[in-house]
Amino acid sequence: MQLQDAIKERKSIRAFKPDPVPFETVKELLELAALAPSGTNVQPWKVHVVTGAARERLVEGVLAYREENPGDTAQEFEHSNKRVEPYLGRMRKLGKDMYGLIGIPKGDKERAWEQWGRNYKFFDAPVGLIFTIDKELDARSWLDIGMFMQNLMLAATEKGLATCAQGAWNMFWKATRPLLGIPESEYIICGLSLGYADPDAPVNALISEREPVEAFATFHGFEDAESSAAKAG
Repeated sequence: MQLQDAIKERKSIRAFKPDPVPFETVKELLELAALAPSGTNVQPWKVHVVTGAARERLVEGVLAYREENPGDTAQEFEHSNKRVEPYLGRMRKLGKDMYGLIGIPKGDKERAWEQWGRNYKFFDAPVGLIFTIDKELDARSWLDIGMFMQNLMLAATEKGLATCAQGAWNMFWKATRPLLGIPESEYIICGLSLGYADPDAPVNALISEREPVEAFATFHGFEDAESSAAKAG
């Protein structure tokens, strides 16, 4: 698979098969992810990888905490849930499309709560990853972790694996922290599901729309450069 093919094929998968992912494969993916650039080479990423019984303990513990404390979803770090256009419209479009595929009508809070809870089962993926960062590091290092995760997701796609990055894991951090022994000096940023996509799951047909380049890019100087090149030719 060419790099551009992996980029085009990668998408968020929300239903996985139970097939295990070998330890050596997971380790290789992390080694590739760690080749990501980072400001002054600080390499700020930290990852807790769970499978088997350890995964089950995490899933059961966080789901139990969620049922007992449904309103305790405040992020540990500064985070805004406010959305303005055009971001609000994009978010709502994705939610509408996803819920439509799995047959959850608007206003069905019980089923929506259940579907949201699937995040904390890693959507049944056999491997879950929780990403953390030292609290002393600033926003530049958070960008570095994003590049690390992108490397990991593209490498997984190239190997026929699927992923889903999950911001939901930073909501119930109070339960996750003790279950994984994460020190108070680190923020729990997000999670990621890793495994093999279930091809029969309707939700996996979801493809999030992308804006055209003209909607987000402003080009400067290209007309002058092209004009100069034409004259030189």
